[in-house]
Amino acid sequence: MHVLWLTAHPEPRSLNGSLFRDGVRLLREQGHEVRTSDLYSMNFNPVVTADDFSHPAEERLIVGRAGQEAVRRRTLAPDITAEHDKLTWADTLIVQFPLWWYGMPAILKGWFDRVFVGGFAFGVRDAQGGQLRYGEGALAGKRAMVIVSAGAREAGLGPRGINGELNELLFPLQHGTLWYAGIDVLPPVLVHGADRIEQADYPFRAGMLHQRLEDLPHTKPLPFRRQDSGDYDDDLILRPEFSPRVTGVAAHYRSS
Repeated sequence: MHVLWLTAHPEPRSLNGSLFRDGVRLLREQGHEVRTSDLYSMNFNPVVTADDFSHPAEERLIVGRAGQEAVRRRTLAPDITAEHDKLTWADTLIVQFPLWWYGMPAILKGWFDRVFVGGFAFGVRDAQGGQLRYGEGALAGKRAMVIVSAGAREAGLGPRGINGELNELLFPLQHGTLWYAGIDVLPPVLVHGADRIEQADYPFRAGMLHQRLEDLPHTKPLPFRRQDSGDYDDDLILRPEFSPRVTGVAAHYRSS
């Protein structure tokens, strides 16, 4: 595999930092090629500005359109282009972060804001002019896996846990970002109780991650519904014959 490991934690001596280094080392020992984007060590700029697109200051900035134009003209900022080169090379993306206030750290959200621009990560159209997304599109054929640490106990991120079920919390990233761009998404890895892990517990947690990494080439993705599978009507509403008693996030998973 060609793996891009994207990670966002400010402390290299943290649990996340240790798992990141161990995971990269394991993948390389297994013969996979790995490139990394350690956003804090890179001091990655997470803020979208007109400079990202070489956009004239006197013109109104419409971000989606400016991104597509910059991709077409090859005038994107060099730090964005560098991340595009890594993504183009990779067939597998690992996204690792601590869960802060039910979401990604700002630096990681900003990476997606700046790197997943129109014309690169989305905006591909079929012969009839329809947008290819949710299982199709510019990054189709790639796979991704999210590794997330959380202070909550494992049960607290389960189906009836007070924190909400993990895949529902990750739905904006896994479905609305990665799957939207055509990337198959594997079940996430949860490192629970991260604030209470003692040094003696680390080998067990590292071993759990190692097993998931060893299984990575063969793991089946989450069964999200494709936009163009016939499951949705022209307004992109799930047809009534599919999961008729299910609403919300769960409706967008195939039942078989």
